[in-house]
Amino acid sequence: MTQTLDGTVALITGASSGIGAATARHLASLGATVSLVARRADRLDELASQIRSAGGAALALATDVTDPDDTVAAVDRTVNELGRLDTVVNDAGVMLLGPVVGSDIDEWNRMVDLNASALLQVTHAALPHLIAAAGDGPRHVADLVNVSSVAGRKAQLGGAVYNLTKFGVGAFSESLRQEVTRRHVRVSVVEPGSVDTELRDHLRPEILEIMQAQFGEMERLEADDIAEAIGYIVTRPRRVAVNEILIRPTEQVG
Repeated sequence: MTQTLDGTVALITGASSGIGAATARHLASLGATVSLVARRADRLDELASQIRSAGGAALALATDVTDPDDTVAAVDRTVNELGRLDTVVNDAGVMLLGPVVGSDIDEWNRMVDLNASALLQVTHAALPHLIAAAGDGPRHVADLVNVSSVAGRKAQLGGAVYNLTKFGVGAFSESLRQEVTRRHVRVSVVEPGSVDTELRDHLRPEILEIMQAQFGEMERLEADDIAEAIGYIVTRPRRVAVNEILIRPTEQVG
């Protein structure tokens, strides 16, 4: 039986589009007050309005999570204005594929900064509040959900640095899980395959062409599919920790 998230607060990064936005809507529908964190203020304001119109509660916080000071401020505002922090979903990320030889190192740095360093910064700022919530919250458990990728399980040609960041998310999450699980802070990794989101919009045209040839007319996952998986994770009873979920489109082979 699905438990509600009434009385809890969830912070979602990357909330201006795709999986992050879908997750915010879904967790709000389950009763959580959601803190929406991303750079695009107009998108966040629109999403917050949609959530409120549906009967939920939301706080929009325009934030650059690659800036440590901005990140700490967003977590602090969430706790100060909403009263607590029970759930964090690290969804912000970028996928810039291409060969290593002749690559643009700025693209590497963007992926490392957002996919890895920003996730660490958000987690570091949020952990004390998650531990506190597990001790005195309405559900006596807290959740940290890190959105990785199938690329965090299987290295592929043309994805070396993206693979590096996503493999790192998995390793960090498992080590942290072992550290905090007996304090009833659950750490989970969600690894989507191909999802129909804006993530592919950042690809160079020649790389996008290769991907389109690879996947053809395959029916991709939708953002709501991943949001529902995250909702499943964070609504389990206190005794149940779902540490890892790999989700591929039915037609995806690799």
